[in-house]
Amino acid sequence: MKAQSKTVLLTGSLGGIGQATLHRLIQAGYLLAATYAEGIENVNDIQKLADKFPGKVSIHALDLRYPESIMKCFLDAQQYWGSIDILVNNAAVGSATVSHYASNLHQQDALLLDINANGALIFSQLFIEHLKSIWAATGKATSAKLINIASVGGGLAAFPHFRLADGMSKAALAFMTRQLAAEHVHTPLDVFALCPGATNTGMFQASTLATLSMEERDKLIANLPKQRLIEPDEIAELIAFLAGPYSTPMHGAIIDASMGLASRPGLLTEHH
Repeated sequence: MKAQSKTVLLTGSLGGIGQATLHRLIQAGYLLAATYAEGIENVNDIQKLADKFPGKVSIHALDLRYPESIMKCFLDAQQYWGSIDILVNNAAVGSATVSHYASNLHQQDALLLDINANGALIFSQLFIEHLKSIWAATGKATSAKLINIASVGGGLAAFPHFRLADGMSKAALAFMTRQLAAEHVHTPLDVFALCPGATNTGMFQASTLATLSMEERDKLIANLPKQRLIEPDEIAELIAFLAGPYSTPMHGAIIDASMGLASRPGLLTEHH
């Protein structure tokens, strides 16, 4: 099936930011190749999501632990739509959700790096090779976007008590963004990293809020910038902007979307 509109490959489409982004990009006129975590997330859930937008969403299983799964996912999406114009590396595990894959702490640390950093690396490499082949075949270099969803923790700032491997994986995404941006200053590929702060998602609930009493939770949120969590729709709006035509001057940017938490990281840990 050939895409008439630009096509986005959005990993982690069932997460809080993922679902909000899928809705926002569909609204903006994009076609979506949506992924779900094979063996962890229910394919019926993403099917219900896709059914809301007939002909606009394709569904692809993904297990970021395995390069073979990543390659199959990318190839399937490419074959379904004909081309991929925008890649959003959104899928990730957090310090709590990584327990779905392993109980051993050392294995979890390895998986945080493997899934969050190496998974995004392989996807990015596949995407760039795909673009180069299209540019060579058509004789023209059409615009493309690579958007890495990192985190304020690791991507921009250091937080006491923040899990090392988690922060390291996000720091790797920030580095990869800068490196790829340097390599593509003379191509039409724009590369960005978006670093959300404390966002109202299942991942943040599991990693931070679930371990607190209601009183501690209220205190933490009251301590945050603007005294609230960031909503997934707010992050989705930023992703939609980066996917659009006016983001090119920001090529290479590691974008602070933390509502000021990167400027005052102590706000998140003062409750300890």
